[in-house]
Amino acid sequence: MQDFRTLCQKRRSIRTYTSQPVEREKIDYILQCALMSPSGKRINPWEFVVVTDETVLRQLAGCKTYGSQMFNTSMAGIVVAVDASLTDTWQADGAIAAEHMLLAAAEQGLGACWCHVYGRDESEALVRRLTNIPETLSVLCVISLGYKNEERKDYDLQKLQYSKVHNEIF
Repeated sequence: MQDFRTLCQKRRSIRTYTSQPVEREKIDYILQCALMSPSGKRINPWEFVVVTDETVLRQLAGCKTYGSQMFNTSMAGIVVAVDASLTDTWQADGAIAAEHMLLAAAEQGLGACWCHVYGRDESEALVRRLTNIPETLSVLCVISLGYKNEERKDYDLQKLQYSKVHNEIF
């Protein structure tokens, strides 16, 4: 098992995948990690829809002009939908759960990528229609999952933007 910093250093957005199916055990592990993510007042306003049907995944590739093509090759996806009526921290809560998924996928040897949907009406409508998500929920994003068909370089620790870090005052 790798330490957390190494996991963060190695986790990159992967947009092309092999045709190897993602085992349900790995998807369940990713979901468990998301279900343990923190949320304001532990309200847990999120709902997750797992998609493994290749026809639906390929249709998800068309939810945006740019930034959704990874669903042309992904073998699984997880929709993150959130009930905004429950808390004013719903976007942060959903984003934290999605980030837990991205890190858990990397830990499991899978590639993953966030596809932002919220605020893009046509994108959200397509995802909602394909997955039968009720209008009472906002679709925040869809995470693509699969076995990597590309390699990305690890983050170079020497090239991180340390100038963005401020101590005591800005």
